Amino acid sequence: MNVPISASSAPLSPNKRAPRTLKVGGITPFTATDYPGKLAAVVFVQGCPLRCGYCHNPHLQPRTAASPLQWSRVLSLLARRVGLIDAVVFSGGEPTIDPALEDAIRAVRELGFAVGLHTAGVYPERFGTVLPLLDWVGLDIKAPFAQYEEITALAGSGAQARACAELLVQSGIDYECRTTMHPALLAEPALLEIAHTLAGLGVRNYVLQNFRGQGCKDAHLNACTGGSYPSSALVSRIGAMFEQFTLR
Repeated sequence: MNVPISASSAPLSPNKRAPRTLKVGGITPFTATDYPGKLAAVVFVQGCPLRCGYCHNPHLQPRTAASPLQWSRVLSLLARRVGLIDAVVFSGGEPTIDPALEDAIRAVRELGFAVGLHTAGVYPERFGTVLPLLDWVGLDIKAPFAQYEEITALAGSGAQARACAELLVQSGIDYECRTTMHPALLAEPALLEIAHTLAGLGVRNYVLQNFRGQGCKDAHLNACTGGSYPSSALVSRIGAMFEQFTLR
């Protein structure tokens, strides 16, 4: 017996595929700080393979079987914010962990938003795929590339981050590279080494940002204060290496 195929169950044409569904762990409907110069919403993608001690979103590290928020509902919310915000930022977790990221970015662009990405540079291949679809990128640089595992607890993460930094510099897309500072994790010589390496790669916009205890579950890091770290002399030396430099 022939069974009629409804429009919803009809097979896709050879040149089309069903859009993949982003696994969303949370959303901030409005922020003025996550995309420089623009009012934005932030979509937090679930999952991250890194285990940085200072992470302030550790609840987003696992990728659970059920997504906390349905992407379709998030997209509907964003559609209602057209005209109220300028951009949508994909953050995490690590947004490039999700194979649905490209489809999600395209859907957001169709709404007319600029698109930003916060990433730790873990997946160079996927990062390179979505890079042409982005308007701005915030790339976290965790440590000197040879010492990455001391911060991330992930083998090979330094090489992955370096590859992403190189792709970003070559792309011509607006960006910032940024490093979170903590005296128990990165001594001043390490900060200087990071700056020298990034300047050598052609990075022109670099940010040093102070550790924030919010969300951090590491009692030792939370108890340790920076004092005079980093020194004003070091900050001046690093700032002189870049066309644009910010101490945050």
